[in-house]
Amino acid sequence: MTPRTAYTSSIFGIIAATILAACTPADKQADNGQTAPAPAASAAEQKKIAITAIADHPALDTIRAGVLDGLKAEGFEEGKNLTVDFQSAQGSTANAAQIAKKFAGANPDAIIAITTPSAQAVAAATKNIPLIYTAVTDPVGAKLVPSLEPSHTNITGVSDELPVGPQIDLMKKLVPNLKTIGYVYSPGEVNSTTVLERLKAKAAEQNIEVAAAPAQRSADVLTAARSLGGKADVIFTSLDNNVVSSYESMYKASMELKIPLVASDADSVTRGAVAALGMDSFGTGQKAGKLAAAVLKGGKPGDMPSEKLDQLDLYLSKKHAAALGITLPEELLKEAKEVKE
Repeated sequence: MTPRTAYTSSIFGIIAATILAACTPADKQADNGQTAPAPAASAAEQKKIAITAIADHPALDTIRAGVLDGLKAEGFEEGKNLTVDFQSAQGSTANAAQIAKKFAGANPDAIIAITTPSAQAVAAATKNIPLIYTAVTDPVGAKLVPSLEPSHTNITGVSDELPVGPQIDLMKKLVPNLKTIGYVYSPGEVNSTTVLERLKAKAAEQNIEVAAAPAQRSADVLTAARSLGGKADVIFTSLDNNVVSSYESMYKASMELKIPLVASDADSVTRGAVAALGMDSFGTGQKAGKLAAAVLKGGKPGDMPSEKLDQLDLYLSKKHAAALGITLPEELLKEAKEVKE
């Protein structure tokens, strides 16, 4: 063998050995019937969600903050691995429908709808994109799901349905000779009309009447509340979006008529209600956020049962009670989660 031939053979041998060394681990695994390990995971996959609400008011803003907190607790944080598109319908169902169609066209990984009108709009706009509803009192009556069991559709969520019996008991403690409960409501909101029917039925069991005052728009709330003058001993407010959006009008009427307001959400106590027995808005949002996170991790909303609130909290306002000449009973002060001075 000539020196040139020996040199060439040596080079080929080195190359062959190098190739063999590089391939040997995979080849050996293949011979053993195993799959070569996947490359190390890269940065967390970006997810995109869309959030919509029928209006902007403190209760709904708190729920939205809870949604984001629930997502963060499960590893999805806005600005890191999560993009969030939020749009408010500004109290308009027509806007809600437009937003729903826009979101459906954008095809996010999930849509979170806060309130019944917004959830209904999204449900009408898409049957494929996962929809998580929250702040919906009666999801079955709103035709979002057939029951609170797994829907086998693209929808799941959190109902904020509250038992009205404890609300009436609270009103009786504030107004011992309670005979008539006033109720301002939006005829077009299923969540509000559902509460009205349940309130009437439960009040009738205790020989208490309900005076209902419809308000088609937020602008009609003050007039509706004033119409209860001389007709009601207390005014109960549910999570009716027109009413909550215009709670300052409710408070104005309350002061004029010297009739206390009793609410079903904590935020309304800071805006004029004497007392509230109801949901933890932030906690409700957290539940919805965790459901959304489960979907982002690959779960199917149709396999997840809808959830309900499992706790009612009492909030009181000494300031608003004093303005109406009401002394808060000691037993209520002891039961309250929070008493605002």
